[in-house]
Amino acid sequence: MPKATQDADLLTAAAVALNRHADLLGELGSLFAAAGHELYLVGGSVRDALTGRLSPDLDFTTNAWPEQVQKLLRPWADGLWDTGIEFGTVGVGKAEHRLEITTFRADRYDRVSRNPEVCFGDSLDDDLVRRDFTVNAMAVRVTAAGPGEFIDPLSGLAALRAGVLDTPATPSESFGDDPLRMLRAARFVSQLGFTVAPRVRSAMEEMAPELARITAERVAAELDKLLLGDDPVVGIELMVQTGMGDVVLPEVGGMQMAIDEHHQHKDVYQHSLTVLRQAIALEDGGPDLVLRWAALLHDIGKPDTRRHEPDGGVSFHHHEVAGAKMARKRLRALKYSKQMVDDVSQLVYLHLRFHGYGEGRWTDSAVRRYVTDAGRLLPRLHKLVRADCTTRNRGRAARLQANYDSLEARIAELAAKEDLQRVRPDLDGNEIMELLGIPPGPQVGEAWNYLKELRLDRGPLTRDEATAELMTWWRSRGNQ
Repeated sequence: MPKATQDADLLTAAAVALNRHADLLGELGSLFAAAGHELYLVGGSVRDALTGRLSPDLDFTTNAWPEQVQKLLRPWADGLWDTGIEFGTVGVGKAEHRLEITTFRADRYDRVSRNPEVCFGDSLDDDLVRRDFTVNAMAVRVTAAGPGEFIDPLSGLAALRAGVLDTPATPSESFGDDPLRMLRAARFVSQLGFTVAPRVRSAMEEMAPELARITAERVAAELDKLLLGDDPVVGIELMVQTGMGDVVLPEVGGMQMAIDEHHQHKDVYQHSLTVLRQAIALEDGGPDLVLRWAALLHDIGKPDTRRHEPDGGVSFHHHEVAGAKMARKRLRALKYSKQMVDDVSQLVYLHLRFHGYGEGRWTDSAVRRYVTDAGRLLPRLHKLVRADCTTRNRGRAARLQANYDSLEARIAELAAKEDLQRVRPDLDGNEIMELLGIPPGPQVGEAWNYLKELRLDRGPLTRDEATAELMTWWRSRGNQ
């Protein structure tokens, strides 16, 4: 198809998408025009309109200053917020829309931190040229009639058509201003299927260490968006191949272990990427960030635990223990929440336990402990374990999946008889204190833990059985 035809099709698609928001855009255009200000839809909103991904969250730029925008929109908006006002951005809520309206920018950067010296500009062209990539440097004029003129001074439409990320300025200038843009490129590769221009890739390879200037929270936000993309594997590979991974997530690239001709084993890095893809294929409620992080990191303990055996084989004993510690350390460094750190590291820790199941030889006690240790993570653990089967041996793959089918059936069978999701002792703390005649304290906790272990081993007990077991345990400790 000729390029002109492709461009026309993209612009038609954008017009259709924007016309769905014509009432909102017309109201905004009228307000700004009446006050003598310009208003443009810009950045990712224009890109997404062209690619059929436009959401109710819209980005605008204007020559009005933030205080003027607030005054202008306060009577019209359902809500205003000023979280980004120091950077010239006013947040606006209107019905189902969340809008961000930013004054034209002409920032200068100190090249030490990523924080710009915020300078408001006076032209759209100056604002567009300071943006990260040309595909994000297009604009649509907003008028009282709704969406108007399409503005593309930096050939963003051609870059979008080609699926290429390039920078408006030179890559070294753009990334020097804000190194986070390099990681954002990997995110767009994951989310939108783009490739990076050769000069952009070269600059990324040269300037990757500059990412150390970026705060952990901003890095984590980009990594999450990358992992939640349609194809996070390509984004991760770009990150690792350019050296960015060495700065922000070195454990992933560290799985690329040298394999010699005498000690053969899977390429752990490629295996982990395959597991990530297979885990994504098993998602049944939309993208699952915890599952995706766990799939990516589940084998990061292997390089540190690799041992060459006398028979020429290779072992990775306790790599799940080492990996859980490494995952916890890395996610903490990236300032993730305690819940996120706990969930991902626990999945990494548990992902290998199933392989002790064999041909269904676990006792009911072992099945209970598997469920109890996984807790609310059990559905994710099921997916992670199934995704971790990457063998090309069809017979072995079929046996592994059949064994896990068997384990899930065992879990369902026990769950029909017992509340496996809430395994508790058959006596609570108050009953323990009453039976033993003791006050609150460590002894109550010890007794409670004893009864819980008994419950895991034997299943539910009657009150009389639990009481008898408790009293026998109490007397065995020298109490009467």
